[in-house]
Amino acid sequence: MIVLASKSASRRMMLGAAGVDFEVVPAAIDERGLETSLGNVPPGSVALALAEAKALSVDGEGRPVLGSDSVVSVEGRRFDKPESRAQAAEHLRYFSGKTMELHSAAAIAIGGHLRWSNVALARLQVRDLSEDFITRYLAAEWPEVSQCVGVFRIEARGAQLFESIEGDMFTVLGMPLLPVLGALRELEELPA
Repeated sequence: MIVLASKSASRRMMLGAAGVDFEVVPAAIDERGLETSLGNVPPGSVALALAEAKALSVDGEGRPVLGSDSVVSVEGRRFDKPESRAQAAEHLRYFSGKTMELHSAAAIAIGGHLRWSNVALARLQVRDLSEDFITRYLAAEWPEVSQCVGVFRIEARGAQLFESIEGDMFTVLGMPLLPVLGALRELEELPA
């Protein structure tokens, strides 16, 4: 059994569906503080640093600890989870008609030592969003999307935001699952 250092419902769903036994122990790190300390680094580096910090922050009592995080950027600007419904609407207006880059990272630590890490990229083409659509979308999806970087749940109405997606669905859901499963096999936590 591994430890998942995340309270993300989509990450729990992915691991469970893939048959991985895990216990959830959410990491207690200052994500915004860590992001600020990194300065102006690429979004993928931010996602990776957050995933690694989460994996290292939880005592797995000898078990592998999986940390994961996602960062969204549009035209070079990074976006965090919206703090309010009004801010979510502002984000969606900004995303309209642009390409969203979603960087999903994962890291595994054992005994306080980083053993593996990976970052994956998905590019999502946001369609032109009308003000009426944004209002109706948030009426249906808020507050659930308040916990989602990018203001969407692809497994729900968030699919309506996009014209096309380049990258695998696991990355879009918030974790590069296939590389994670490969790493768990290499660490002999899953059968090869």
